[in-house]
Amino acid sequence: MPATVRKDTAMRVENKVALITGGARGMGASHARLLAEEGAAVAVADILDELGRETVDELLADGHRAHYVSLDVTDEAAWGRAIAEVEEALGAPTILVNNAGVGGTVGGVEVEDASTWNATVAINQTGTFLGMHTVAPVMRRAGGGSIINISSILGFVADGDGFAYCATKGAIRMMTRSAALKLAGDGIRVNAICPGIIRTPMNEMEPELDVYIDATPLKRLGEPKEVSYAVLFLASDEASFVTGADLLVDGGYVAQ
Repeated sequence: MPATVRKDTAMRVENKVALITGGARGMGASHARLLAEEGAAVAVADILDELGRETVDELLADGHRAHYVSLDVTDEAAWGRAIAEVEEALGAPTILVNNAGVGGTVGGVEVEDASTWNATVAINQTGTFLGMHTVAPVMRRAGGGSIINISSILGFVADGDGFAYCATKGAIRMMTRSAALKLAGDGIRVNAICPGIIRTPMNEMEPELDVYIDATPLKRLGEPKEVSYAVLFLASDEASFVTGADLLVDGGYVAQ
């Protein structure tokens, strides 16, 4: 049965438990903040332990339920430990945001080597796989959930310098669709968000930043919270009939 859509959109993820990878800073911290403000208990997962704990301390100080868990997303055993820790601290996660990622090597296919390729694939693609793989049984036992994978506009259109990054972000889109089909019967929705150029520490170091802004119809960087609102929608019961989808938050970049 379709979920009833609430007329009052306040506390849109109340009583849900969310796990956000790469949640210590940037978009991940923004997602954690908004989900907490909308009623979720949030687990911030990262390898940046000091920053992650600071992010959680800020949420706790504001009266939210939050917990920090140290997690290397490339480590399958670490995923199992992290999920168990979150269950003990907050309850079974019914929202997973696979946000952790790296930009990879700049320079294109001839500059890329096996070492840099493997490192980018391990974090962006394998990390996303391990998150879905580990959380699915937990969500199934909980009666369902929402998995949100962060892809990119560069999963739609190529950048000649970002060979491994484009490959992993394109792969995430197809992984999302495959998982969505397999897990639909368990009440687990799986969707991808594909941001454009967002104002984050990683993107502000991008040497071609002005080129991307000029190529964006809205002629500006996106703000992390603009992506977080897409995360909130897909995490909430308002998106109860949405699975296997790509949600572009890109200022019109891919529409051209």
